[in-house]
Amino acid sequence: MKKRVALVLGSGGARGYAHIGVIEELERRGYDIACIAGCSMGAVVGGIYAAGKLDEYRDWIESLDYLDVLRLVDVSFRLGAIRGEKVFGQIRKIVGEINIEDLRIPYTAVATDLTNQQEIWFQEGCLHQAMRASAAIPSLFTPVMQGNRMLVDGGILNPLPIVPVVSSHCDLIIAVNLNSTNQRHYQMPVIQRPAAFKSRFDNLINSLGSKMPFRRNQAEKLLLLEKEALMAEAAEINPWVESADPEAQQPAAAPERDGAPKSATGSFIIDNVGPASLLDLINQSFEVMQTSLAQYKIAGYPPDILINVPKRVCRFFEFYKAPELIALGREIARDTLDRYENERES
Repeated sequence: MKKRVALVLGSGGARGYAHIGVIEELERRGYDIACIAGCSMGAVVGGIYAAGKLDEYRDWIESLDYLDVLRLVDVSFRLGAIRGEKVFGQIRKIVGEINIEDLRIPYTAVATDLTNQQEIWFQEGCLHQAMRASAAIPSLFTPVMQGNRMLVDGGILNPLPIVPVVSSHCDLIIAVNLNSTNQRHYQMPVIQRPAAFKSRFDNLINSLGSKMPFRRNQAEKLLLLEKEALMAEAAEINPWVESADPEAQQPAAAPERDGAPKSATGSFIIDNVGPASLLDLINQSFEVMQTSLAQYKIAGYPPDILINVPKRVCRFFEFYKAPELIALGREIARDTLDRYENERES
């Protein structure tokens, strides 16, 4: 008999693609996902799955290269660096117009109401609006206005929304935490891509943050010029040319040296690592907060199975790494479920 699972999908930017690999592994083993609660990218992936469109979504994101992701960057400095209309417009095309109450399984998307300073649960109404509000990462995507409420990423208050599924009467609660600080032995699979274009893409993303203090019109013009120049250059690059240096695809782990400073938890502090821009600074601060909040949520409502995805594997805006992150999510889920099932049998 299939075990009925209440699945909780946490927030974590691009790392949210790992949720897809987790879902695939659960289905491969015969688990029945009976309800979903999600936050930010967890709400997006969970909503698309509940609508029965995860295969189409995976096909789309796995086809995106640097240039495709760049085309989806609609620059704006109106309370966010990116409007998000292109990204969520494509998601709307995939999912269609559907209300949460019409999904095949119960679904909850968690957002944060900045106006009233409270957590919001979307359990009915427009699925698209719920996903968009829950994924409105501060400083990156513009907020969603709903009446007199300003809605942003639910990760501000609840990056791992376990409470919405506690009363689901499922056999298991499985939570996927994208802000784990352990799991050091997991590495991202290496998929080679044009290295020159990657560096220019990273420069543009850093510019989104470094130009945030400028006047709005000036910053928008500068970034649009940079984007147009990058796209023109990319059009001349053979997209099938592979990087000669696979190590350039991800930073090497810093060596642990005798005498290196340690944090209060005993982990080594890495020298010369810090935010490259204001946007990066805001994001790193946001992720530190989410990591702490997730630990409190796990302690308060321990799930039956906790799948930990290390937050060090990629930066929050590296949305061109879908194939690697899906594979990593599948690998971590496989190992975690193996341990759980072996313990149950022994």
